[in-house]
Amino acid sequence: MSTAPDSPDQSTRPPDDDPDRPGPGRAADGWRRRLRDAGGRLTSFGARLASAVDGDRTEPLLAHAPQRWVRMLPYLIMLGFVAVLIPVTTQVLSNDYGVSGGLAGAIAVAQAAPLLLAVTRPLTAWYIMIVADVLGSIPLLQGDAHHPSPWTPMVVVGYLALCVALALRQSRRALIGIWLVTVGASIVVGLFRDSTSQDTGVLLIVLSGGVLLLGALMRERGEAQRRLVEQETISEAERTRRTLLEERARIARELHDVVAHHMSVITVQADSAPYRLQGLSGEVRKEFASIAAGARESLTEMRRLLAVLRSEEAQGDLTPQPGLAQLRQLVEATIRGGVPTELSYPELTLVRELAEVSPAVDLSAYRIVQEALANVVRHAPGARAQISIGLDADALLVLVVNGPALKPVAPLESSGTGHGLVGMGERVRLVGGTLDVGPLPDGGFRVAARLPLAVPDSPTV
Repeated sequence: MSTAPDSPDQSTRPPDDDPDRPGPGRAADGWRRRLRDAGGRLTSFGARLASAVDGDRTEPLLAHAPQRWVRMLPYLIMLGFVAVLIPVTTQVLSNDYGVSGGLAGAIAVAQAAPLLLAVTRPLTAWYIMIVADVLGSIPLLQGDAHHPSPWTPMVVVGYLALCVALALRQSRRALIGIWLVTVGASIVVGLFRDSTSQDTGVLLIVLSGGVLLLGALMRERGEAQRRLVEQETISEAERTRRTLLEERARIARELHDVVAHHMSVITVQADSAPYRLQGLSGEVRKEFASIAAGARESLTEMRRLLAVLRSEEAQGDLTPQPGLAQLRQLVEATIRGGVPTELSYPELTLVRELAEVSPAVDLSAYRIVQEALANVVRHAPGARAQISIGLDADALLVLVVNGPALKPVAPLESSGTGHGLVGMGERVRLVGGTLDVGPLPDGGFRVAARLPLAVPDSPTV
């Protein structure tokens, strides 16, 4: 037999924070939620305001100018505005609008001093100046009806100077917001002015809008030009890098023939050694056979490497690589092209020592002369070219000198990029030599290369 409890069961009592239970507890919870939401919105607004102020921390205007006086010019201009506007505003407010001297000086400082801040933080300066202009216009509303209202001429001048700094730094969206606030402030304050006074609200709206628009267009044009220059610089660097890689690949393709020749000689010698040399043991014969097989395998791998290096345009190019022996044909072809060319070298000495010139040096010397003559044809039409080939101890000397152009240079040829000199430098570094190129006082050009007769084991690349 059960009995009813004297008090309600604690397990069935609704909790104090039950949202479904009517009464004071639920009302208090609602107020707490509203307060929390209001606090969150206030905190978010404060964070956005702080972010806007912090985002206004920019480097001074003309900070990247090379001359120091140019970098100081914005400070001097704004300081000049402040030095003129403060005394003039104080004098005008005191004499024309009947504002007391102390209040007139305070208004003048509040309306003009932020211009100094506009050099580095124009948005913050605008926050201060718009409030100072609105509050400073209140004493003017009761002044003489024949004076400008609600903005004094000094306010218009200072505000336009600030608009220039804003337009050169802020985004288009921010400038639109600034102008809309200017329009709203001018309309609201203008409602309280005397109808017979000279209205300066429309003047400020029109002039500030024009200054902000022109300044924004100038800033965007400058940014577009700067991005264009940066893109051109990047493109030129990439073009130079691509040309360098292409030149290196071309040199590698040319040197393939030289290396392949030596590997073929090794293969033939290793294969024929057992027949040319008598009394070889079985182990020696196997060693020669192994050398020949390794050489043939190396040739196969080199052909695969060449297929990777060879461009589509050069797939069918099987012409033997030229050397110093083909210089006379090159000179004759250049003369037929309209460039008077002279070739001089000690023939007997060169023929006697030519056998000691490595194939890489022989090819590099020819290509250097070829590129130098091509530059004469492109950049100095009609000029006389002189080629000198000589020997100096353990080095081959190549000198190509041309005079000034005797005919007008074609526009497409006058804008050369110097990529031919890049190829010369790569070839000289490949064989461990030195290269000296540059213009001459008479307007000509000089190319001088010193190439070691024997290529070092570890050339500088």
